[in-house]
Amino acid sequence: MAWLRFFLMSLALWLAMGPASAQAPGKGPHVRIELIAETGDPAPGSDVTLAFASTPEPGWHAYWENPGDAGLPARAEWTLPKGASAGPLRFPVPQRLIIGGLMNYVYEGPFAPLVTLKVPADDRAGDPFPVHVKLDYLVCTDQICVPEKAELETKLTIGDGTVPADRRARFDGWRAALPRPLGAQATYQVDGRTFRLGVPFPAAASVAGEGYFFPLTDGAIEYAAPQRIVRDGDRVVIEAPAKRPTGAIRGVLAFGSQGFVLEATPGTVAPAAATTGNWLWIALTAFLGAVLGGLILNVMPCVFPILGLKALSLAKAGDDAGNPRGEALAYAAGVVLTCLALGGALLAVRAGGVAVGWAFQLQDPRVIVVLLLLVTAIALNLAGLFEVPAPAFVNRASARGTGGSFMTGALAAFVATPCTGPFMGAALGSALILPWPAALAVFGGLGLGIALPFLLLGFVPALRRRLPKPGAWMETMRRILSVPMFLTALALAWVLGRQAGADGMTIGLGAALLASLGLWWAGRRQARGLSRAWLPALPLFLLALAAVAVVRPAPAGAEPPAVAGAEPFSEARLAELRAAGRPVFAYFTADWCLTCKVNEKAVIETSAVADAFAKGNVAVLVGDWTNGDPALGRFIEAHNRAGVPLYLWYKPGSGEPEILPQVLSQSLLADRAAAR
Repeated sequence: MAWLRFFLMSLALWLAMGPASAQAPGKGPHVRIELIAETGDPAPGSDVTLAFASTPEPGWHAYWENPGDAGLPARAEWTLPKGASAGPLRFPVPQRLIIGGLMNYVYEGPFAPLVTLKVPADDRAGDPFPVHVKLDYLVCTDQICVPEKAELETKLTIGDGTVPADRRARFDGWRAALPRPLGAQATYQVDGRTFRLGVPFPAAASVAGEGYFFPLTDGAIEYAAPQRIVRDGDRVVIEAPAKRPTGAIRGVLAFGSQGFVLEATPGTVAPAAATTGNWLWIALTAFLGAVLGGLILNVMPCVFPILGLKALSLAKAGDDAGNPRGEALAYAAGVVLTCLALGGALLAVRAGGVAVGWAFQLQDPRVIVVLLLLVTAIALNLAGLFEVPAPAFVNRASARGTGGSFMTGALAAFVATPCTGPFMGAALGSALILPWPAALAVFGGLGLGIALPFLLLGFVPALRRRLPKPGAWMETMRRILSVPMFLTALALAWVLGRQAGADGMTIGLGAALLASLGLWWAGRRQARGLSRAWLPALPLFLLALAAVAVVRPAPAGAEPPAVAGAEPFSEARLAELRAAGRPVFAYFTADWCLTCKVNEKAVIETSAVADAFAKGNVAVLVGDWTNGDPALGRFIEAHNRAGVPLYLWYKPGSGEPEILPQVLSQSLLADRAAAR
């Protein structure tokens, strides 16, 4: 069955990718594996744990013991001293990866399967204990799969079983990543085409992240289908499309990186009790948080000029002239519908098994190029280089000519996505665990928050009367509003350089230059009153947009973190540091996240915080989510966040981390570093 899955996966990839799948994979091995023993001196009659410390190359992945719809599990062939024996491989909780509609249970980052060897009781101190293993495993990218082999060995000596402290801490970290036995019998039922699994699980037990059931028994459920998981009192109920389950089945119930091994027997499982009141309260709280978060976004440099421009249009029209309410409603409709579209796209992508969060589109440098062109055009428009009247067909679609306001609102929502402010993180994170109608309502609340200031101006005459009277100052203010937009364009160019390298940034800046020349040309023709002023500039626009097709992400580099002594984040390294008893500050950032960069420059990278961390022996781990690392995405999601920034403080000896506010202060970090 496993080889059949491998054949089907290879065929699907070949059909999807064509000749690309036949490209040479490059020199292996593509997973670096080291065989490490917990002790070099095992005692007679004892157990000794070995670890296959594995690190896939970027872009490659290895497979869990049940690979899912495709792939192959690793197989080990041992050569051991007489009387010794090896137990089964024990794997950490895997990740999900869908390729060509097939679900894969994989590892895209460092992981360490463990195995226990039994040392014969009649061995004597000083006897050699050589261990040799042949490991067969499969590694894949999204285009090609390569079977690989590794012959590994370690030479032990029978002794007193002493485990060095550093080795113990390392193995404790690896053991923490293994799923734990559930300790209770689960039950499953096939109800029509639905597989329903009931798992005893105390209501008071705290878990982090969204639940998922990884079946170890093949043929129980459709792997690639979405699962519905509900905590119903002292149990967890999992529902998924049934396949052909028979007899007892085994699997791992995971919440984020925390897993529980369970066995389920056939029986009767009642559907989860109605939890409408609970999720309605969560939805309402998340909706209000999203409204507040959207309201705060209006002071960001990429949104404030657009809001200011609309306010100027009301001031120019006067208190009662024009149609202020219609303008406000059209602007709000553009904002809200765009947020709903982005939220719906996010939910659809996540339903396909991809771990993405808010502003996921910004992880693609081609989207950054589009944003760079848009923001540059807005800045030049505010600077007076050209004018963009609302298109005639848009105005005809609206009886009162509010099509321009609708498009402006849509643009404001789109350019606001790089920003995350207070209230937004928890609100959007909660949206990802709600039913899709409630989740969309939360995204709509974000749009309502962005549109709220202009809605107030449109519907409250007293606020409009406080606007200054029309005059020459309005043109000056408009020019001033172009400055933050130019700064936003500069920031986007920097992000493009980080994502696509110097070549990508050069292409993006060249595209912005071509677009600017086209806008200047159209503006000159407008000033002379020529008809069809935009027609000669169209070739330049098309050439500028062609940059989207040629920009590609730069190869992953090894750029050191800006904070002295900081290390790239990995769950394995986090477990090692916590096992060693050190306080850990883990933060997750992206180059396109304005809030992240402000916190880093004003707080995290300051000398005061660095000194406090040094005195408190605080370890710093940095998760860079600029290019959408799926492993980081899943870890962020496990902490009920839809995107960055995310700041976690791990106190020695504590269980769950403290989630810090999205707006940091130096005193907040210094106080935690001093509190041991």
